[in-house]
Amino acid sequence: MIGNTSRQTSLFYFAFGKDALAITDQVLDPLDPLLQDPQLLQITSQALAKRRARSADFGRPSIAPDRLLRCLVLKHLKKWSFRQLENELRASLLYRRFTRFYEDRIPDFTSFSRTFGLFGKEGTAQIHARVVQLAQEQGVAKGAKLRTDTTAVETNIHYPTDSSLLADGLRVLTRSLRRIAEAVPVSAPVVVDHQRAAKRRVLEIVRAAKLLTSAGQQKLKTAYTKLLGLTGKVVKQAASVLADLKSGKLVADQSQWVTVLAAQVQLGHYLPLTQRVIAQTRVRIFQGQTHYPDKIFSLFEAHTVIIRKGKAHKPNEFGRLVRLDEVENGIVSQYQVPTTNQADQQQWQPALEQHVASFGHAPHLAVADRGFWSAANEKFAQDLGVKRVVLPGRGRLSESRAARQKERWFRKGQGWRSGIEGRISTLKHVFGMARACYKGEIGFERYVGWCVLTQNLAAIVRVKARQAQDSEPQCSSG
Repeated sequence: MIGNTSRQTSLFYFAFGKDALAITDQVLDPLDPLLQDPQLLQITSQALAKRRARSADFGRPSIAPDRLLRCLVLKHLKKWSFRQLENELRASLLYRRFTRFYEDRIPDFTSFSRTFGLFGKEGTAQIHARVVQLAQEQGVAKGAKLRTDTTAVETNIHYPTDSSLLADGLRVLTRSLRRIAEAVPVSAPVVVDHQRAAKRRVLEIVRAAKLLTSAGQQKLKTAYTKLLGLTGKVVKQAASVLADLKSGKLVADQSQWVTVLAAQVQLGHYLPLTQRVIAQTRVRIFQGQTHYPDKIFSLFEAHTVIIRKGKAHKPNEFGRLVRLDEVENGIVSQYQVPTTNQADQQQWQPALEQHVASFGHAPHLAVADRGFWSAANEKFAQDLGVKRVVLPGRGRLSESRAARQKERWFRKGQGWRSGIEGRISTLKHVFGMARACYKGEIGFERYVGWCVLTQNLAAIVRVKARQAQDSEPQCSSG
């Protein structure tokens, strides 16, 4: 059942309530009326109602929609983890007042984690769209100008190497096999823990990789052969146990059905991924084909891809490419996570189409860097109704093209385009978008979406505060 905050005020909170009302915050106080929007609360209620068939009107009360929404915004505004969110809410009267928990008990961080996951990709996109509508209604975002760019957002993984991926697969499969063996009373499989031997093989590979001699390369291949043998044994046993569970040869104790079912699901998920890691390791190490198609970089974030942006300090980034579309006053009107590593040229037309869908008209000025340039993209923007298209050409320019790019409006548009680099830096370093900490592909998009919409809320507050300051009468004395 969806909870609510309507309850009788506690007599014991009276003294603390006066202190809580006396505390002010320059960001949270202006955010309070924005988060009271009925449509935002309705979207949150719909997300809570999707947990079970009758979650809307049956069962224990969940976290109230307004509390959940405010906790999410506060978490991403402060770059906290779920544990930090719980601890800060317990300790601060200001945060209790903002999230409307007051004197009520703060939920456990695991409850926050599970409840936040109910939004999914679609719910997060709906809340972001409503925040952009609020910016339009308050005159903060009019959609007259658009600048777009792409950036790499890392997934929460360690640096991928073939040896570490093999060790990860061996560890996860062994853990699931051990749980199944403990829950099967008759004919339980004998699970041998090879993790210590695998760790030694990984250390041997690390030492041998530093040697560039032929003897060092031979040691490297020998260590990989042993590690592949250990992982192959575990993979073979996991496949055999899965087959026995499906055929009924292995029957779990009735009190352990849930444990066995969860372990069986994990085996079914990680077994094919580990087999892919074994195949790519054999091709890369023993055949020398480093450009292996459909390379896997993590067992736990299998959607991770490698991104090369040409950065000297970080030539390879492991995560996903994200496109950001920004309009006036720092409002990010759209964010998009492509399914593949698309070139920037392929993302120009979707950016303009989504802008028209959001604002109902084409922007007067549309700018991007030279990676987005092509004659077709420039023509598409002009046909859509964009008056000023600022896409710097690449290569040797013709005289007419060079003269056009030296015009005042073009150079001014290029100067405004550089501001999106600062917006990306703010999202990554202030709002924590440098590395997505939520699990899975849907969790990745959910994390990016909440970072963007929290930044938009902060931008609305900042612009409204500046407008209020400018509207104050100036002192004529002096």
